Amino acid sequence: MKQVVVIMMGFLFFGCQEVKRPEEPENLISKDRMVQILTDGYIGNATRAIDNRRLRSDGIFLDSILYRKYGIDSLQFAASNAYYTSDLNGYKALLQEVEKSLVMRQKVVDSLYEIEKEEAKRKQDSIKKQDSLKNIPLKKLHKDALAIPLQGVKE
Repeated sequence: MKQVVVIMMGFLFFGCQEVKRPEEPENLISKDRMVQILTDGYIGNATRAIDNRRLRSDGIFLDSILYRKYGIDSLQFAASNAYYTSDLNGYKALLQEVEKSLVMRQKVVDSLYEIEKEEAKRKQDSIKKQDSLKNIPLKKLHKDALAIPLQGVKE
């Protein structure tokens, strides 16, 4: 039994090693910019999940678009990402900012969708109203129009 404890202690002793944090890269992407990049990256991944086959057939490479948009390359992104992920608490805070940004964008999209729905409903109601006026006989429409009292006009 003592041998097992000694062996376990040996594994613990040799298994615990100091994890070196990567050095800060020369061209480190700022945290704010990293939040923007990761936010767009998550949106791109969602796009891939919806229709990846079409993206590939059309020759659209979302990573390349992302790198071009932010003026970075894959190596700079990988080095910056490795640097930030080495501090788990810091990276967690960074990802929480990404989540806030995604939630805010979702609210904007939802509100635009609601506005669009209301516009479509108004158009549809307007069309229905015009169609209902077409069905009224001209004599009745003329008679009803004459029956409306004019305000401010004395008889």
